[in-house]
Amino acid sequence: MKTLVGLTGGIGSGKTTIANFFKELGVPIYIADTEAKALMNRSKVIKRKLIALFGDNAYQNGKLNRDFLSKQIFNNKDLLQKMNAIVHPKVASHFKRWVKKQEAPYVISEAAILFENGSYKKYDYIITVTAPEEVRLKRVMSRDSASKEKVKSVMNNQWKDEEKIKLSDYVIQNINLEEAKAQVLQIHQNLLEKLQKD
Repeated sequence: MKTLVGLTGGIGSGKTTIANFFKELGVPIYIADTEAKALMNRSKVIKRKLIALFGDNAYQNGKLNRDFLSKQIFNNKDLLQKMNAIVHPKVASHFKRWVKKQEAPYVISEAAILFENGSYKKYDYIITVTAPEEVRLKRVMSRDSASKEKVKSVMNNQWKDEEKIKLSDYVIQNINLEEAKAQVLQIHQNLLEKLQKD
């Protein structure tokens, strides 16, 4: 059985940067968000269900209408949950197939809401990436040209770092890149040592 490591963190914590550091060490990385978007465009079943849920505007010229969808689910937890119930099971089965093809001792799945949707239970280890709220706000506002209110509202839908840390095996403080990279290397070596013992 391949060892599964979940990598998570709130919006703007820099999960993807950390995932790329692991990738440089030869660890296969599955970016759940990217795969979910690809599946929402590719899967006929998801398309049909999303159109049933959101109406014809869910897709434009056969492509997912992300602006429309994010406006619909913004501040609407019920719709967000319904959308996730359509997309997440498909992503989960896609991930399983992907894992089977990997050769490395462990793989990482990067996902924003591992704790929120309960999927953290299926991982052998969890790494949580943290950064101070102000840093995260700045990052997301400049990355997505998003308003402070919008970023705050996403943050409010996610668990607080303290809650995540309690359930995590490793925590990476992602403020300074060099220090974060050093933490990644340390975790990588620690995981490999643990896997050799098993």
